[in-house]
Amino acid sequence: QVRLVESGGGLVEPGGSVTLSCTASGRSFSNYAGGWFRQAPGKEREFVATISSSRPNRYYAQWVKGRFTISRDNAKNTVYLQMNSLKPDGTAVYYCASGRPGPQVVETGAYGSWGQGTQVTVSS
Repeated sequence: QVRLVESGGGLVEPGGSVTLSCTASGRSFSNYAGGWFRQAPGKEREFVATISSSRPNRYYAQWVKGRFTISRDNAKNTVYLQMNSLKPDGTAVYYCASGRPGPQVVETGAYGSWGQGTQVTVSS
């Protein structure tokens, strides 16, 4: 059973940046895709970005528009999400996911393991 733990959230000013980390234990992250999703108050969980296990291919939600970068360090069993130019509507709990989603990378049900989430609040 893999355990995913997110970190790096907090209060960020509009236009600011933050990097989230997701570290896996109990299983190597290297053979699985890593994904980031977010859930704002009163809204459904939505896809943010994903990175494949090998020859890392990255895929982002269209609304990201080049502001975010997903990366991974298999030696540290960690996936990262660097977020720049944050907007107030970026306030949400950000969740890390792991699995083998195949082509359904944007679907929450395609990932078998989830972290508890880390809160990001974008506000001045």
